[in-house]
Amino acid sequence: MATQKLYAGAKLREVRTRIGLTQKDFAARLGVSLPYLNQMENNNRPVSTTVVLALASEFGMDVTELSAGDGERLVSDMREALADPLFAGDMPPLADLRLAASNAPGLARAFIALHQGYRQAHERLASLDEALGREDSRATPSPWEEVRDFFHYCDNYIDPVDRAAEHFAARARSPDQIRTVAIDDLAAAGLSVTITDMDALRLLDPVARVLHISSRSAPQTQTFQILLQVALTRQNSLLEASLDLARFHSPAARDIAKIGLANYFAGAALLPYRAFQAEAASCRHDLEILARHFGASIEQVAHRLSTLQRPGAKGLPFFFVRVDQAGTITKRHSATRLQFARFGGACPLWNVHSAFETPGRFLRQLAETPDGVRYISIARDISKSAGRFGAPLRRFAIALGCEVRHASQLVYADGLDISRDSAFEPIGISCRICARKDCHQRAVPPLERHLIVDPDRRDVLPYRVD
Repeated sequence: MATQKLYAGAKLREVRTRIGLTQKDFAARLGVSLPYLNQMENNNRPVSTTVVLALASEFGMDVTELSAGDGERLVSDMREALADPLFAGDMPPLADLRLAASNAPGLARAFIALHQGYRQAHERLASLDEALGREDSRATPSPWEEVRDFFHYCDNYIDPVDRAAEHFAARARSPDQIRTVAIDDLAAAGLSVTITDMDALRLLDPVARVLHISSRSAPQTQTFQILLQVALTRQNSLLEASLDLARFHSPAARDIAKIGLANYFAGAALLPYRAFQAEAASCRHDLEILARHFGASIEQVAHRLSTLQRPGAKGLPFFFVRVDQAGTITKRHSATRLQFARFGGACPLWNVHSAFETPGRFLRQLAETPDGVRYISIARDISKSAGRFGAPLRRFAIALGCEVRHASQLVYADGLDISRDSAFEPIGISCRICARKDCHQRAVPPLERHLIVDPDRRDVLPYRVD
């Protein structure tokens, strides 16, 4: 097998500069000619074995530094930065990126740092938007916010809990048997399950050792609640260990997070990772087929799709959001570049709001965010009845979507003309950080932008954004 040639011009220049030698003196110490050294430093020639040995003997250099992989890391980081829609046009050839990383690593690092600065500035605006959206001026987040951020920064994927749930689900020979398995597992812990006519979805009587499940809730909800109790009763040690690692700031945050982890276990057991991922790919992520196959609700399936982030076996990157009738986001997660407003509502131009007007139907939308990324979004009303006359109807709508480059893997993209620029509707994240100047639905001016108020002119908005 041929030995890979070693090009390390930047490292040679770095060593020579560090010890303060001219090219002529450095070449003499290495035992090579000046033109040969010049060619090596410019990556026109590979570093010879003679030079490698001389670097070790003359300068005590750890020669493994010559192939430490910095160049490939720089290339990878530049490719990631250049994938940002901020850079319109084709990706530079890989050979050009490798040339920049090897011949001008300082410039490559400066480019990466500049892009990071741009992203951080965008995140700073989002943080300022969050601060303005708080109802008070507390410096520390509330327990609810702390738990929400915990799941967000875990990519809504908790590996030990997910794998434990998948292992538990393997005890069922088919998806429709998971409920029986869960009831038997609770029975082994001395808990019986009974279906009761009551308002609460789930109620545990610790004295009588009876778990009451509401007969008014949908079968999928009943199964989910039984599995949630399995997590609290039979997986308590796992949940507590996960909570210890999280190091929450308050007992209230830990308590909320424990219920969140139990919910996570229930969803992952109802929709076990590998089986669910395979079925989702097979039906091209058809929510109705998946819900029917696993005996789950549309919301449970949509939420689960956004959690398929297992290292080495990731699913299609989805965003998922649930909003109420006021437009307030009540659930949110994104495995895509789309990040939702942390406080307040979603962009009014988004199709999730229209879902309330068409109950029981999927709405499709091609959308483009201000950063130039294009998405396909599906939305649906998921109103929840309390199961008796006179009880309030809880109305929600969900949206699920992914970047349009994954359209071929999504059944909901069939028939949409994704090649036509005008097919994509401009949407934003939050009015305060949206850079669009001509949005007719803008509620408040954007942060850190100059406003022009002309008393002699009135457009849709009473100001113009400079």
